[in-house]
Amino acid sequence: MDLSLIELTLRVALLATAINIPAAVFVGWLVARKRVRGSLLIEVAVSLPLAVPPVVVGFTLLLLLGREGPVGAAVHRAVGADIVFTWASAALASAVVSFPLVARAVMAAMAEVDDRLEMSARTLGAGPLRVLFTVTVPLAYRGILAGALLGFVRALSEFGATITVAGNIPGKTQTLPLAIYSSVQVRDDATAIRLAVASIVLAVATLVVHNWLLARTRKAR
Repeated sequence: MDLSLIELTLRVALLATAINIPAAVFVGWLVARKRVRGSLLIEVAVSLPLAVPPVVVGFTLLLLLGREGPVGAAVHRAVGADIVFTWASAALASAVVSFPLVARAVMAAMAEVDDRLEMSARTLGAGPLRVLFTVTVPLAYRGILAGALLGFVRALSEFGATITVAGNIPGKTQTLPLAIYSSVQVRDDATAIRLAVASIVLAVATLVVHNWLLARTRKAR
């Protein structure tokens, strides 16, 4: 088996998770702690990638990040490079599709933080962001990490959005799910089975850690 295929899949999933964590913490802070007006609309927007086909997410990203799109055109003018059909665009697609899982876990973890602890920090002169990073995040870190792992395992399996915005280019954007698809297309069942087993092993290992963290979180309450 080509280990570079697994390496690329892990790299895409890790970058997607790295993108999602700060965004999910910010959204969780707005919804669960600040309780800003319009929280319902924020939650709907967060959940939207789960409600639409992944290919819709990929097509939307293609319109935004393509050379004729607003983001893609700006990047091309600035650095002379394209975003689409690169491993970075695969990571962005995976991040968008997996974001709802990360954000919902983070919101749930932050909602469990005792308000009195944050109020105590504020009475001692800590500002909102300092309270967030010194009180809220440390107390909710297990839930945040569990959400990140759940998003990571979803990013490992992303197919529809990735193939739309990044293509299926061997050695460049072809992740494990795309390689399995290619093997099935040419009826190379032996390769497809090996790749499927590798994908399952990665997913099971991540889910074991995720469930262990959830169990630790419940015991800590």
